Amino acid sequence: MPGGAIADVAATTDVERIEAPVTWKAYLMCAFAAFGGIFFGYDSGYINGVQSMPYFVHQQTGKRYPPADASDDEKDAFALPSWRSSLITSILSCGTFFGALIAGDLADFIGRRMTIIAGCGVFIVGVILQTASAGLGLLVAGRLIAGFGVGFVSAILILYMSECSPKKVRGAIVSGYQFCITVGLLLASCVDYGTQDRRDTGSYRIPIAVQMVWAIILAAGLFVLPESPRYFVKRGKIDRAGAVLARLRGQPLDSDYVQHELAEIVANHEYELQVVPQGSYFSSWANCFKGSLFKSSSNVRRTILGTSLQMMQQWTGINFIFYFSTPFLQRLKTIDNVFLISLIFTLVNVCSTPLSFYAIERYGRRTLLLWGALGMLVCEFLVAIMGTAALDNKAVVRAMIAFICFYIFFFATTWGPGAWVVIGEIFPLPIRSRGVGLSTASNWLWNCIITVITPYMVGEDKGNLGPKVFFIWGALCSAALVYTYFLVPETKGLSLEQVDKMLEETNARNSAKWVPHTTFAAEMGLTEKGTLAKEIVEDVERKGSVV
Repeated sequence: MPGGAIADVAATTDVERIEAPVTWKAYLMCAFAAFGGIFFGYDSGYINGVQSMPYFVHQQTGKRYPPADASDDEKDAFALPSWRSSLITSILSCGTFFGALIAGDLADFIGRRMTIIAGCGVFIVGVILQTASAGLGLLVAGRLIAGFGVGFVSAILILYMSECSPKKVRGAIVSGYQFCITVGLLLASCVDYGTQDRRDTGSYRIPIAVQMVWAIILAAGLFVLPESPRYFVKRGKIDRAGAVLARLRGQPLDSDYVQHELAEIVANHEYELQVVPQGSYFSSWANCFKGSLFKSSSNVRRTILGTSLQMMQQWTGINFIFYFSTPFLQRLKTIDNVFLISLIFTLVNVCSTPLSFYAIERYGRRTLLLWGALGMLVCEFLVAIMGTAALDNKAVVRAMIAFICFYIFFFATTWGPGAWVVIGEIFPLPIRSRGVGLSTASNWLWNCIITVITPYMVGEDKGNLGPKVFFIWGALCSAALVYTYFLVPETKGLSLEQVDKMLEETNARNSAKWVPHTTFAAEMGLTEKGTLAKEIVEDVERKGSVV
């Protein structure tokens, strides 16, 4: 047979026995992949501080350092032009957009694990170019190439963790990815803080070069971690899927738990192939957009849900804080140490995110997204109102900073991890890699759009909105609240295969009440011996061998 199938795969009709109990070994193996969030977060965060470093501004613009007795106007003039700040910041997101799209294909051809490792390699090349830069051209080229690597990693890590993690802790493990992003942002702020006053190239080269360490650690760790069992099922290699699943669950291959979970994955994949048959390369991409817009389980609805959810995450305005808070706070002229305030924002982000590990499994994805959107919009409107009414009052500015911290808390515990968790759960196996890739690409597309337009919205030489920009973020969070109520389903406590069934049988508003009542193995066909019908296994092998 093409994949060397296991002769008989034991199956079950019991919805509670389709997965092994969680062990610490299995948990840690899945959780390590979340480490990739560190270099994603670090690469996104270091540029915030670098753009305000005196030496970097001097090197990029040729402007003289302002004297100690410089006027406010002279200090304001010593800054990067809006167009240059926009280009340096947004070019990374441009690379990640295309990297995420390419990664979906690579993950199906060379595997989830090797795609992430390849992304680390591409990222390191980009970092080397950035470190060597002494002008705008090489810096932009390096950030573009590094962006491709970040796109590979950010898309496929979510896919890898979702496919490998036990259902009871899948949300917590994927939330760990967001936590590592916040740790990366914190580390970037710390390094920026330590090098900001240097008057040589080390001021920006040290923060850039440090990120190679994170990529090397992630790539080295993934060389010893197993591939996703669902990848092997998709490729028709049932025997290898079983061996990997046994390793991930800490059970022997002939364990009923391993056999039952494998049978469910195989049966679900066969079911999805019957609903939307595979074809050529281009038709496999077209499958992401098939089905009715009015049917919540259709592929096109899932693709729209994933891409729009990531769009909404960017619409919250969080990257305004982590990309542009330093120059924004400098323009307020009432804060003595803006680098310290930016560091505090990052600390709030890091310390708040671990709360989501518990909350996302206790209260669910949908509940967190609803309350998170509500909390953020209240904080953002308050910041906008206070900043517009009394920006010259230091007490008001302190209150604004406090509410920005509350806003970060709401994001870090809800939309930060929640959006990543949901996109890893809603796609069926035949289109999962491309669906997650498209969703991640959407995140980076809107990240790019926001980083391009934000300097023009708040720059004193352009829109000069100042704190009024928070009216925009608050309005967009209001849209996110309505969007979540009507469209985002609850996926807590379900296997990826059970999420498929839930989307077929209910809508987003009633999804939290849905409970699994049968298995795909039972629906697709069991033998009298309690094994998955042989023709199902053979069909999955045959179709997988030509992917």
